[in-house]
Amino acid sequence: MHDANSPIGLSGIFTVLFVMLGPLKIIGPFVQFTHAADQKELRKIAFRTFAIALCAVVLGAVIGLRLLSSWEIPVPALLLSGGLIFFVVGMRMVLEQYQPGRAAPIELPPSPIAAAMRITFPTVVTPYGIAALVVLLANSHTLERTMTIFAMLFGVMLLNLLAMLYGRRILDGAMAIVLQILGAVLGVLQVALAVSIIFLALGKMGVLHVG
Repeated sequence: MHDANSPIGLSGIFTVLFVMLGPLKIIGPFVQFTHAADQKELRKIAFRTFAIALCAVVLGAVIGLRLLSSWEIPVPALLLSGGLIFFVVGMRMVLEQYQPGRAAPIELPPSPIAAAMRITFPTVVTPYGIAALVVLLANSHTLERTMTIFAMLFGVMLLNLLAMLYGRRILDGAMAIVLQILGAVLGVLQVALAVSIIFLALGKMGVLHVG
């Protein structure tokens, strides 16, 4: 299924959601946050984080769409802002491997709910992740496509849950190297997608002639 009115295909949408809100940026911090938790406590925190994050990102997207509608932002401007956001986050993923190691683990509150809230914001639900979802939904012109985007979002959140539940095993094995390579590859793909969206937006504004 492809919406001819949208500049982003379904594979591009999944890539954006996976990079912006997916497990690659969560698994390391979550393992550090929960380093002192036993398996039972870890599961409680993971499931609560999943539920809070899913509700928060959907609520944030709905509020964002309503604000966009009331502000009457033109589509080219929205495309340009989305392309810039995708570009910055994609470059961040590509360059992240050259950054220094993470700081010492942070102690979580004793309550599983409070701990889940501490992890959810901003580790799981990032401002740029919500912004990306708003841009994707604002450029969806059919109900079927909108439902597909929400289905992809739910799938990415399920991957987050699995990453939190099995993060310790993943980081202790060879899968950690695979995830690092995957993150770099997806970051490059997102940068390329972002550049094409920026060119399209500038073309719609009459700044560039896109052949």
